[in-house]
Amino acid sequence: MLAKLSTRPAFRRRAFTGVLTLALLGAGVPALATADDRPQPDLSRFYRQKVKWAACKDMDAPRDLQCGKVTVPLDYAKPGARTLDLALARYRATGKSRGSVLLNFGGPGGAGVSELASDGKEFMDLTNGYDVVTFDPRGVGQSSPVSCGAGTEEGSTAAEEDPSDSSDPQVVLRQLRKAAATCAKYSGPVLPHIGTVNASRDLDVMRQALGDKKLNYLGFSYGTRLGAVYAAQFPKKVGRLVLDGVDTLTEPLSEQGVAGAQGQQTALEDFLDWCVQDIACPFGTDAREAPDKAVQLVRSLDKDPVQTDFGDTFSGRDLVGSISQALYSRQLWPALERAIASLVEDGDTRAVMGFSSGGTGIPRLGGSGGITDAQDVPLDNLPAALMAVNCADDPDRPTADQITKHLDALRAEYEQASPVFGRYRLTEVLMCYGRPKGTDYIRDDVKDVDTSKMLLVGTRGDPATPYRWTVETAQRLGSSAVVLDNKGEGHTGYASSKCVHGKVDDFLLYGSLPPSGSSCPPDTVPAP
Repeated sequence: MLAKLSTRPAFRRRAFTGVLTLALLGAGVPALATADDRPQPDLSRFYRQKVKWAACKDMDAPRDLQCGKVTVPLDYAKPGARTLDLALARYRATGKSRGSVLLNFGGPGGAGVSELASDGKEFMDLTNGYDVVTFDPRGVGQSSPVSCGAGTEEGSTAAEEDPSDSSDPQVVLRQLRKAAATCAKYSGPVLPHIGTVNASRDLDVMRQALGDKKLNYLGFSYGTRLGAVYAAQFPKKVGRLVLDGVDTLTEPLSEQGVAGAQGQQTALEDFLDWCVQDIACPFGTDAREAPDKAVQLVRSLDKDPVQTDFGDTFSGRDLVGSISQALYSRQLWPALERAIASLVEDGDTRAVMGFSSGGTGIPRLGGSGGITDAQDVPLDNLPAALMAVNCADDPDRPTADQITKHLDALRAEYEQASPVFGRYRLTEVLMCYGRPKGTDYIRDDVKDVDTSKMLLVGTRGDPATPYRWTVETAQRLGSSAVVLDNKGEGHTGYASSKCVHGKVDDFLLYGSLPPSGSSCPPDTVPAP
C-alpha cells in the first residue's frame, strides 16, 4: 500500500544527507528462522557495526535530528560481495532511554529520513522512552534509490505509454517489456535484491547496530508487512511491535488492486460529498454530478496535460497520484479542494503537485551502493520502488496469454471498481510482467509466529488497507496478535485518532496493551 505520508503538503520536499561513519562492536548474529538446517552465510561483520551519529547536513533538517548509516549485503547469500549503505535518522530520547523504536512510514517506497524530518513532531512523545529512529529501505530515498528513468528520454516515453490504455494486447506486451527493461537499466544492481524479505533482514542488522537486544517497531501501511515478515524471520528478537493500517499477507496483487481501487473510490466520494457543501468546490455543489466531473477532469488532463513550472507536464495520471495521497487523511481535504481549484481555474499545478512525494534528481546509470545525495534521488523513486517491492513480494505474474485473452475483462473489472483509480491500479499489476518471479515466502511462511504480543490497528474507513485485512492478518499471525478497532476514517490511525495515538504510545512506552477487540471512537471531522 502507499506510504503513510505527512498530513501537510510539501512541494518537492527534500531529503538530506548525513556525514556517517561506522565503528566496530562485538555482537552475535541471530539465527534466521528457516525450514531446514542448511548452513547460513557468515554475516558477522555486518552484526559488528555500531552507528555513529552526526548532524544531518541539510539546512531543512531540524537541528536536533541526527543522521547515520548501516551497511548491509547487497545479496544475503553472498555477504562477501557487494554491499549497500542504508540511510538512518533519529531524534534522541529526552527521558531515560530503553533503546530505540524504529519507524517505517509505508509505501513501499516511502523514504523515512525525509518524513521524520518534516513530520517528526507526531512522534515526540515516544522520545520519553526511546531514541526515535527511521531509515530509507534498500532502493528507497538515499539508500541506492531505484528509478524507471523519469527525466530521461526513455523514461518520459515509457511514462506516456500507459499499458492499460491500449486495446491491442500485443502493443501492451511490448510496452510492458520495454518498461521492465528501462526500470532495470536505471535502477542498478539493487533491483534484483529489493523486496520485503531482504528489507526485514536489513532491519535486524539495524537493530543490532543500534545496540538493541530486541526490535521495538512502529510500522504504517506497507510497514506492517515489513513488521510481520520480521516477526516470522526473527521471532525471538521481537520486542514491542505495532502494525497500523495492516496490509494483507495473502492476497495477490491482482486482488489487492481491485480492493485498493474500491477503497480509494469510496474515499473520493466521501471527499466529494464534503466538498460540494462549499460553494467554492471545483466539482460544483451537486453531489450527484461531482463524481462524473472528477472523471472528466482526469480524462481531460490525460488528453491535454498542463505545463508545470519544471518544464514537464502534469497529466490525469499525475492528478490521480496526488489525490490518492491527499485522501489518506481528512485533515488534507481543505488543502486538496484549494489545490484542485487552482488547477482548474488557473492551470496552476504547484499546490496539487505538493501532495506527491519524490526526489528532485535525474536518474543515473549504475550505482555505487553508498548513500545517495538528497538532490540526486530520482523524481520517480517512490512509484518505482513501490512497483519493484510489490512485484518482488508477489509470486504471481500475469502471463502473456492471460494478458492477451483477458485484458478487456481486467480493464472492465478495474473500471467498475473505480472509474478514477481503476485503470491506474490495473497498470500497477500489469507492470510486474517481464520481471523475475517474486518470493512465495510471505504468502506461505508468514503465519503462526511465536513472538511476544504485538498490537495491530485497523481503521474502519481506511481507503488503502481495508479493516478486514487487519482481522485476516491477525488470525494468520496467531495468538500473538492483539487487534485495536479504530472506528474512524483515513489511512492508519496513529496520526488521525487521539485514542489510537494514546494506546499505541502506552504499549510502546509502558508495555500496556488494550484488550484484543477493543475500539477507539471516530474523531470529529471539520466542516468545509
